[in-house]
Amino acid sequence: MFSHVMLGSNDIERSKKFYDATFAAFGGPAGIIDPAGRLVYMHNGGIFILTKPINGEAACGANGGTIGFAMTPEQADAWHAAGCANGGTSCEDPPGPREGSPYYLAYLRDPDGNKLCALHVIGS
Repeated sequence: MFSHVMLGSNDIERSKKFYDATFAAFGGPAGIIDPAGRLVYMHNGGIFILTKPINGEAACGANGGTIGFAMTPEQADAWHAAGCANGGTSCEDPPGPREGSPYYLAYLRDPDGNKLCALHVIGS
C-alpha cells in the first residue's frame, strides 16, 4: 500500500549520522543525499526519505505519529543502542517484550523529534 515514508528534518547531516547508524543495526545501507538535498534510504523494497520542509518552516515530530520498522529482537536492541549513541533519545518503555502482547518493541525519537519503533512479532 505504501510507496515511501518521508519525514522532515532541520539538519540533514545530523539525520544522516543518526539514520546511518540505526539502519546499519538491521542491515540497511547508508543513505544517499540526492541532488535536491534529500536524504534517501532504500532497503528491502522500502524507501525512507528525510527532507527539509518545502514550506521553509521548521520540521517537527508528528504528535501521535510513529514510524515502525520490522526487525529481530537482537536488531531492535542494536538499533536502539545505535540511536541513543547518535543523537536520538529513548522513549516509551525500555526495549523488550510487552506483557500481554505478541510484540518485542523498542522506541526512539530521532534528532528532530520523530517517533520511531522497532517491532518484532514474537514467534514469527
